[in-house]
Amino acid sequence: MIGKQKVLIVDDDENIAELISLYLIKECYDTRTVGSGEEALQIFDVWHPNMVLLDLMLPGMDGYQVCREIRARDNTPVIMLSAKGEVFDKVLGLEMGADDYMIKPFDAKELVARVKAVLRRYQPVTAPTPAADKIKCVEYDGLVINLTNYAVTCDSKPVEMPPKELELLYFLAASPNQVFTREQLLDQIWGYEYIGDTRTVDVHIKRIREKLKDHPSWSLSTVWGIGYKFETKQN
Repeated sequence: MIGKQKVLIVDDDENIAELISLYLIKECYDTRTVGSGEEALQIFDVWHPNMVLLDLMLPGMDGYQVCREIRARDNTPVIMLSAKGEVFDKVLGLEMGADDYMIKPFDAKELVARVKAVLRRYQPVTAPTPAADKIKCVEYDGLVINLTNYAVTCDSKPVEMPPKELELLYFLAASPNQVFTREQLLDQIWGYEYIGDTRTVDVHIKRIREKLKDHPSWSLSTVWGIGYKFETKQN
């Protein structure tokens, strides 16, 4: 039997933390609440949650630092919660490794919907029977992107990528030299229900480029004023 998915709620406002917890428990999630970044990391290391809901304004270690520490450990999804609604703050949160960003005050039902949406993207792929198996994999010189088992290798070395980065890279590489707008990429990777900024795409492209440097025969290219493409080069 599969156990409940565990959500760690990090917020120094006990009322907000308890309200979020009640809504998630009603949806059959297992929750724990803590009020500081230091506590969050301690619980994270022993409880191993499936997701972290992380307030930015915490006493001592702030949410950005906590997110950075979590990302140094593994790819557990993080949704940041903040009263800061400026684009700069959202982009900074995403660059720190957050999967989503919600502005306070928010509707608890919307938060639950986003928790479900993010966790769906992190569900392991169930291997189909051999007869029905259709491996989703694209290969280029020195690069293999396998969407079936969520693995990327570059020059025969594994490259760690969260699911959304891998899905974005696969989508672009599966249609080489085709240009996609940011809006198209948001729809394809995050879904029509995603309520977010197109800068989300830019942040994820930046992360991918940090992990995959341009190759003599391919590159992840910007088409200024339009979007992005996976460009293959003629030798």
